[in-house]
Amino acid sequence: QVQPVESGGGSVQTGGSLRLSCVASGNSYDTHCMGWFRQTPGKEREGVAAISGGSFRTYYSDSVKGRFTISRDNAKNTLYLQMNSLKPEDAGMYYCGADRGLCDIATLSATAQLNLLDAWGQGTLVTVSS
Repeated sequence: QVQPVESGGGSVQTGGSLRLSCVASGNSYDTHCMGWFRQTPGKEREGVAAISGGSFRTYYSDSVKGRFTISRDNAKNTLYLQMNSLKPEDAGMYYCGADRGLCDIATLSATAQLNLLDAWGQGTLVTVSS
């Protein structure tokens, strides 16, 4: 089991960039699909990007494709999310999640909304001003 801890959130203007990091303590990090999720008030947590454990295959929601890049360093148990060309609608609390199930955006989002994901971080806040 792993326990993620996020960092790197902040406030930027529209068009700016941020890089989020997530360090996961515990064992078998490389067996976990890792994902970034966004939540805004009144809405369910949605998956925005995911990366598989061994093959590093990446998945993105349509809303961030081409602007966000997810990556991981298994030697450091660390997950990253490079966010470029930020828009006001990208704002929210970003969570790092870990799961040993099927690794794709739709499955992770559904698993998260059922509160069945293996592990969550505490979240890091991203604000984007226009």
